[in-house]
Amino acid sequence: MDFTLSTRQGRIGTVVEVVGDLDMSTTPELRDQLRKLVESEPQVVVVDLTRVEFMDSSGLGVLVVAYKDLRERNARLALAGVSQPVRTVLSITSVDRVIGVFESVRDAEEALSAVS
Repeated sequence: MDFTLSTRQGRIGTVVEVVGDLDMSTTPELRDQLRKLVESEPQVVVVDLTRVEFMDSSGLGVLVVAYKDLRERNARLALAGVSQPVRTVLSITSVDRVIGVFESVRDAEEALSAVS
């Protein structure tokens, strides 16, 4: 599966849809996209991982850095549509205890709009 990123305006923030594996060869693209978003001062960023079946430590690192950068700007990051293999990585590393993980973009937006 080819790797692609797309960004769109969601109900309460920006949605970044990731398609393909998140590994050392693809995470620089995601890192750059998230960095641009952080600099644009969003309130909420939802990363849609519905079509990601594999994520290594470099993908995990990019998400953690984005979470910290957004938090410093009083913004929030959520992950949506996380597959079981990716959910396992998030669970083993306890990242799912820090970054909200939701079944869908809609669920993430509803949860985050409730705390806005």
